[in-house]
Amino acid sequence: MMAGFGHGTRGYPRSRGRTWSRTGPDRATLGIVGLVCAIAGFFVLGIILGPVAIVCGWLGMGRSWAGARPLPALIAWVLGAIDTLLAIIWLIGMASPGNGLL
Repeated sequence: MMAGFGHGTRGYPRSRGRTWSRTGPDRATLGIVGLVCAIAGFFVLGIILGPVAIVCGWLGMGRSWAGARPLPALIAWVLGAIDTLLAIIWLIGMASPGNGLL
């Protein structure tokens, strides 16, 4: 008899069913990454880092507004939206006559 052939978990603590999938970053990590991008976006490359913060915040919230939302992900989403809006306003000001000086 081949006892445990392909079915036993003894000696293999990371076998299937005992741990979650580790293929991508978890929600807390995405929220923190989004928060860092949002804060950095206020100083450099706001037009790029703002949308990155929005996407990371949205993924960190689990792609839903319902239920409990992690605070770093929510703050990342809000700051990313503000950052993107300010970058767009700045770009519009630079394209206007006088290059935003007046």
